[in-house]
Amino acid sequence: MTLHDWPTADRPRERLHAQGPDALADAELLALFLGTGPRGSNAVAHAQALINRCGGLRALLDRAPDELRQLPGIGPARAALISAALALGRRQLQGELARGDALASPRQAGEYFSRWLRASPRERFGVLFLDNRHRVIAHEILFEGSIDSAAVHPRVVVQRAMGLNAAAVVLGHNHPSGVAEPSAADRQLTTALKQALALVEVRLLDHFVVGDGPAVSMAERGWV
Repeated sequence: MTLHDWPTADRPRERLHAQGPDALADAELLALFLGTGPRGSNAVAHAQALINRCGGLRALLDRAPDELRQLPGIGPARAALISAALALGRRQLQGELARGDALASPRQAGEYFSRWLRASPRERFGVLFLDNRHRVIAHEILFEGSIDSAAVHPRVVVQRAMGLNAAAVVLGHNHPSGVAEPSAADRQLTTALKQALALVEVRLLDHFVVGDGPAVSMAERGWV
């Protein structure tokens, strides 16, 4: 059956209007960008086949535009639509914590790091620099590494905090494996960064580890 043969209330576009995008499955959301499927398959079935082929939605969306266009049934136009949607999402995220906005809660920072870093196929180390009222001064990626590690130098973090006249920082890095459990090396790094920042009177508020689920707060574990 094509989507036009489905009951109106079951079609992805109509369900999105009626219930919001969160009510749609991954394949239904992707189907809205595909529009149609190849002969003998509707857009939702085709979207699910692509997700399965790539090993999950995240793995599919991590692909560069040139890689997307090579997947069956996507091509240049649909690859451009998907890439543009992802870029808009990243820009919207960058605007959520604009300069001068204050963090409402520690969990807000965790959610921000999750959306900021989760999609990266490489390990990235980001920092939120805050003033003494926990208003955002800047948010920057300071280090980027391989699929399983990134070299982080406390001296660089301290220098950047001093350059921005930050009073506090929140750290975050992703585990591309999807497993957010902090490693022993993560804990040792956090201790080293806390000590280095304390020498210049900059407070380390938290260090979040990002995986496939909610970000893990090392402060909540008592490790900050």
